[in-house]
Amino acid sequence: MTADKAERLMNLTICLLSTKRFVSKAEIRTTVQAYQDSTDSSFERMFERDKDELRALGVPIEHGSNDAYFDDEHGYRISPGDFELPPITFEADETTVLGLAARAWREASMAGATRNALAKLRAAGVEVDSQRLPALEPVLSAKEESFPLWYDAVIDRTRVSFEYADRGTRLLEPWGMVFHRGRWYVIGRDVDKQEPRMFRLSRIVGVPKVKGKADAYQVPEGTNVRELASALDPAPSEERAVVAVRPGRAAWLRRRSTRLSDAGAHPVPPGFELYEVPYSSADQLVPELAVYGADVVVCDPPQLRA
Repeated sequence: MTADKAERLMNLTICLLSTKRFVSKAEIRTTVQAYQDSTDSSFERMFERDKDELRALGVPIEHGSNDAYFDDEHGYRISPGDFELPPITFEADETTVLGLAARAWREASMAGATRNALAKLRAAGVEVDSQRLPALEPVLSAKEESFPLWYDAVIDRTRVSFEYADRGTRLLEPWGMVFHRGRWYVIGRDVDKQEPRMFRLSRIVGVPKVKGKADAYQVPEGTNVRELASALDPAPSEERAVVAVRPGRAAWLRRRSTRLSDAGAHPVPPGFELYEVPYSSADQLVPELAVYGADVVVCDPPQLRA
């Protein structure tokens, strides 16, 4: 869904929700800015589509008349009692998870969406504490320019055409995105191959193109993109790196590493802990370590420090 369309649907919802009486089409047209400059036929088509879409989303739009005796002036409205959600409550651990998720998305491509989501939760009375559990510091980097397009395609269920490295043009029905081995990947059904495929965003050439309308396909029930990523990229871990980690940081890295009690000949910064990390190639490990910044120091092998 485009930003303009989302704004139009939101404004229409506010228009119909803000009054107890039925609002006529003429009033709707003058109130919702996106309708004001459209022709009569264009407004009719747009308004009918928007009504259908809101109803499909579960918004209860009523149609009726304000005059019980003269049934000639029909309009539309949304009853707050049918539309409003019950009070939202979260347990302390649930608000902690929400706060951690917000801290993870530091990149500009997702910062706006994170702020909007937290603002809506706070407006509903949910106090999201992003400072709890300081020992966990999730960091997700989304520097690829095509990331927002793929993110929207996953949400909207739209097919995407793109050029991939030296493999030519591909058409994908994206099921989800995953941060795997220090890189962002999109996973979905390759329309030409008729089977699941995984593509690294940084290897996509040029600008991907959305093909067709939203809701063009269904994601198979029970799909787990993280499990698919491991199955589609089962490269064995043959090498070992020794890294020093600041206590309480780099949780995901520590989970797949082995704690070393003896520093041996490795110089360890004061207060840091030593871990052995399995990896299959430097190209995969270096980006993963880089996102942790000064919280992780490579001790061995030397080439990873270059």
